Amino acid sequence: MMKLPKDFLKGSIPPLITPFRNGKVDYDAYAGLVEFQVKNGSHGILVNGTTSEPSTLTVEERNRTVDVAVEAARGKVPIVAATGSQSFAETEALTAHADKAGVDALLIVTPYYIRPPQRGLIKYYLEITKQTDLPWMIYHIPGRAAVSVTLPTLQEISRKSPNFVGMKHAVDDLGFVSTCLDAFGMDFRIFVGLEDLSYPMMAVGACGLMNAVGNLQPKKLARMCEAIWKGDLKRAQKLHYELFEINQAVFYDTNPIPMKYMMKRLGIMPKNEHRLPMVPAEKDLEKRLDGVLKRAKLI
Repeated sequence: MMKLPKDFLKGSIPPLITPFRNGKVDYDAYAGLVEFQVKNGSHGILVNGTTSEPSTLTVEERNRTVDVAVEAARGKVPIVAATGSQSFAETEALTAHADKAGVDALLIVTPYYIRPPQRGLIKYYLEITKQTDLPWMIYHIPGRAAVSVTLPTLQEISRKSPNFVGMKHAVDDLGFVSTCLDAFGMDFRIFVGLEDLSYPMMAVGACGLMNAVGNLQPKKLARMCEAIWKGDLKRAQKLHYELFEINQAVFYDTNPIPMKYMMKRLGIMPKNEHRLPMVPAEKDLEKRLDGVLKRAKLI
């Protein structure tokens, strides 16, 4: 396992949405979202995470989005590229491009739908990451991938992959975080992938957040991380509850449907557009989300 500099790859690294305009990726709007995150204090940017609707994008579009993010960030914050797919060939191509594009780290989701055995996961990750020296993490999201990663699997990958550094943990299992940190040490990077667990998971040792709500409230997420680093748990807890209803609202419908509506409502992005089979929020949901935004004093 690679040992990273203490202050590298930590904090709030939001998974950016993908803005569409008339069916095409709006790369100018995407560059604007990157600049918005930098301006509002995020500690990094995650490209092509779940919130970006990556399964609706072509390999070429995902690669271009990586290029735009690297260019727009201008080295001010680290860029983490999510390069996983259900296809080994696609993951290999996406990973190779991200490496050449100059990203700072990789996040590779467990291959979804096919439900491979643990020995298949181990071989998959080791083969994919042979081609890069970049630090890389597993994206552990069994609710969507239909497969979990076990501690013995993580241990074998850690022994055999010199640049493996951690995982994004998007499952309601706080105990597994403590188990992993106990096994690997506190330098093992674990990012929170479920909004409700942001504060408690960081309190037990997670290094940061990769949460969809960071698209909407980047300053508060960054401040929560910083409060925990300073040992100010009361401040972090206060921010946790200030974010509580918005965190829940992210999942009033399939992510990123609520998030895209709220971002458009606040003028963070120009259009609320999705690609099928994803669709925009219905009127009843819009009213419900407006209520959330009003109670949060955002509108």
